[in-house]
Amino acid sequence: MEQMRKRLPTLPSYENLPTLKSLSHTNLREVSEKLTPRWEFLRKRIRIRGNSKISVPLYVVLLFPALILILVLVIFVRHPDSPAGRLIPSGAPPSIRKISEKYDKVFTTGCLDPKKEVNAPRVNAAFVVLARNKELPGVIDSIKSVERHFNQWFHYPYVFLNNEEFNSTFKETIRNYTSSPVEFGKIDPSSWGYPDWVDARVAKEGIAKQGDAAIMYGGMESYHHMCRFYSGFFYKHELLLKYDWYWRVEPDIKYFCDITYDPFAAMVKANKTYGFTIAVKELKETVPNIFRYASAYKRVNNITSQGLWEMFVEPKPEKEKIEELPKGDPKYDKEKPLPEDILRGEPGSGTLPEIDPEAMEGEIYNMCHFWSNFEIARLDFFRSKEYEDFFTMMDRTAGALLSPSDIHYFRDFGYRHTTIQHCPANAPARQMPRAPYFGTPDMNAIAEARHRAGDSSMKKELAEEEEYWAKWDDVKENGVGCRCRCDTDIPEVEVKEGSCIPEWVEIAGGFVTPQGPG
Repeated sequence: MEQMRKRLPTLPSYENLPTLKSLSHTNLREVSEKLTPRWEFLRKRIRIRGNSKISVPLYVVLLFPALILILVLVIFVRHPDSPAGRLIPSGAPPSIRKISEKYDKVFTTGCLDPKKEVNAPRVNAAFVVLARNKELPGVIDSIKSVERHFNQWFHYPYVFLNNEEFNSTFKETIRNYTSSPVEFGKIDPSSWGYPDWVDARVAKEGIAKQGDAAIMYGGMESYHHMCRFYSGFFYKHELLLKYDWYWRVEPDIKYFCDITYDPFAAMVKANKTYGFTIAVKELKETVPNIFRYASAYKRVNNITSQGLWEMFVEPKPEKEKIEELPKGDPKYDKEKPLPEDILRGEPGSGTLPEIDPEAMEGEIYNMCHFWSNFEIARLDFFRSKEYEDFFTMMDRTAGALLSPSDIHYFRDFGYRHTTIQHCPANAPARQMPRAPYFGTPDMNAIAEARHRAGDSSMKKELAEEEEYWAKWDDVKENGVGCRCRCDTDIPEVEVKEGSCIPEWVEIAGGFVTPQGPG
């Protein structure tokens, strides 16, 4: 051991180390020679090849593998797809906040392989589209978006409903845009229009007033009939009686992300009842009495909130703490004839508090609602006696039935209708390559059908779409989407003023990451 110790190089002693003063008059080469006289062998130059004229110092040869290893580790850890990258603090909090998974969580973060997912059994479900013949262009846009981003793999059927008969042009054109089963039905007059107990003249005057007030869709009589139909009748239509689940599709909607899993199956597995993607505040003028009657129904039927009701009411202000009356003060002695309430009060403060005309049972509606033009839900919930009783009462007069765990926020769905959109950021992991949509057997059949119908623009149209969707947005921390490409002309509703996602997050368990920039 002693002989081995003598052979090993030793570091210079403390006394031999140079001072700062001496370093100021010495170049680096001299310092290195003074510091490491025993390490001189590291400067020995080694030829790269036996007969090569090029040589490098020995220390370079020894350090090079270590530098490569460090570089590989840095790339691995910093790569967005690496799970190790999530362990590194990123400094400022991310702009996208993660929501608690106490009651609900994203079903799939990023992409799955839909070719594997389609092997699972299908749920007894269908798309439901309420449309008129003149809305065909908007319906085509919606079907194209649904097929491209989801139904090209899963082939769920469509049910189209109209308060009038669909014409042959509408039917033939729709069949040219999907290879899935399609049914067309007419709504019974008893489910559309004004009920017998409503004075149609008075109702039309109210609709006209909403139109004069420039309320969106407020002046459209058909819009009010549509709202009533979707509230209490669509699930009773003969074409829907055979289904257990539905996915509502409106004309002129757009999806931004690929949905590579079956949301119906995910809802069943998670024991969910209702799914949404946008929650916003309603215009007060459109629902002047809805909360009043809903609150009354809750009280009369002795319904206890399951936790979801609180999403739709203003938080109650904290009660002011009343200070204790001073003890030992003569004016507060028991023999004083004035009651304690008067002794506490200031002059002129003994008046009764003002009554809020919007309050019911001490609660005020915050105008939040799920934007129902997109929803995925169990039909047996609407067919239940509890819901039917509630609708009947509301229908004849003008959320407490579910809990937060019954609701699912489809945060990973990118969706737009009119001027409101929710579009998630792409997940840092599992952004799988997209297989071309054009050229699949289904698309070839659709292309052939459209060609026979005289549509010669399809190839060019699909080529442009393929190029557009092939360039999806960058991934972001806490993103959940799969190959999303968001529209940039309108802001994200989740963080927009008037959004009710903060109210949903509050009853769902809160955010689990701090507020970040943006």
